[in-house]
Amino acid sequence: MMTPHSLRVDKVLKHFSPIVRPLLNFRAERRLEKVVNIADLRLCAESRLHKMIFGYLDTGSDDEISLRRNKDAFTEIEMHFKVLAGLAPPLDLSTKLFGKNVDIPFFASPCAGNRMFHNEGELAVASVAKENNSVYCLSSVSTTSFEQIRQVLSHDHPKLFQVYVWKDRDLLLELFQRAKQQGFESMALTVDAAWYGNRERDIRNGLTVPPSYTMSQIYEALKAPAWTWDFLANPVFKYALIRDDLPAESLAHFVNSQLNPAFSWDDASWLVKEWGDTGPRAIKGICRPTDARKALDIGFTTIWVSNHGGRQLDTSPATIDILPAIRKAVGPNVEIILDGGIQRGTDIAKALALGADGVAIGKPYLYGLAAGGRHGVAKAFSILRKELDRAMGLLGVDSIEELKSDGDRLVQKRGCSMRDTQGARYSHAGLI
Repeated sequence: MMTPHSLRVDKVLKHFSPIVRPLLNFRAERRLEKVVNIADLRLCAESRLHKMIFGYLDTGSDDEISLRRNKDAFTEIEMHFKVLAGLAPPLDLSTKLFGKNVDIPFFASPCAGNRMFHNEGELAVASVAKENNSVYCLSSVSTTSFEQIRQVLSHDHPKLFQVYVWKDRDLLLELFQRAKQQGFESMALTVDAAWYGNRERDIRNGLTVPPSYTMSQIYEALKAPAWTWDFLANPVFKYALIRDDLPAESLAHFVNSQLNPAFSWDDASWLVKEWGDTGPRAIKGICRPTDARKALDIGFTTIWVSNHGGRQLDTSPATIDILPAIRKAVGPNVEIILDGGIQRGTDIAKALALGADGVAIGKPYLYGLAAGGRHGVAKAFSILRKELDRAMGLLGVDSIEELKSDGDRLVQKRGCSMRDTQGARYSHAGLI
């Protein structure tokens, strides 16, 4: 099919970008300046994005019950604060994750195809990770290469490579070698996405990567001129780690054919051995204490508690609800990362108090990326960093270590009312 990119329209439009792009992004930048919290950032993303792309970013699976549970579960946790702690800002938010000293206990979770949301893509996220001295995690379905990330982040910056068990194991081993050459010392195997979740918003919106050129999609593109200009005025994005000689639409079939729904614990054990002892090895997508213990037995060093942001098996439990049981099962010395439902700095504090060593954020930074590229990602990090600092001050703890060690006295589970789940977590577009 003939498309604007096949006609190389981007070669022409790029010359007009210095004039056109600021004009088209003026309103988006004004909205971004007024953002107060992550809920505001979500509305900025919705306003700038093509409807289909926002739906992909925002959706959960089936009835989106787990998507809501992930968030609402945090409202069921009370914070029992200490007073007269004699603390003055800023507090110590530093900790150690994946064997590296970092300045904040949260980082951007890996996501496929960041350039789908904004042309600055993974480079914008890497730049903000550098600014905050936080872990950077690159998806194996990235639209930016290891080498490009290396131009932003030093060899020693804490970097994590997220992988799947591809059917083509030679390809996976090649990716391991390239990752290590560019300073990616840690690996995370995603295990909860071998079967693809039923994301009905994507079906209704006719999601294709990149967008198809139907009349309805063209109409939605006209309603999102800033995003559409970026899409048309730049080279078509590619899955840069897999085949950088093919555009994304040609690679979609290749990627789908490589995901192996039949992979098992034996495959995971093989992968751990192939990565070797060069750095931490995380398993992402753990929901059961028994699976956490089994993962440790075969050589994983980090347990990543996740239900894929409520995008896979609907009605799976909220990750914050299962965190204490997994911490009890693996003991106090195993590193645990948690994601799912994080929208506030208080959410991060609760996760750390209940047993997590670190927190991965997904939607918050992606809303920022979609809303304004690097500036938007930086806004998301700044909001959460300030909220976490304030939450710790109000709790009466001056460090991450104190928050973790006193956690069972600082937070307690309670039942929630419908009134608890109202407020900034909701908007005219629904739950965030």
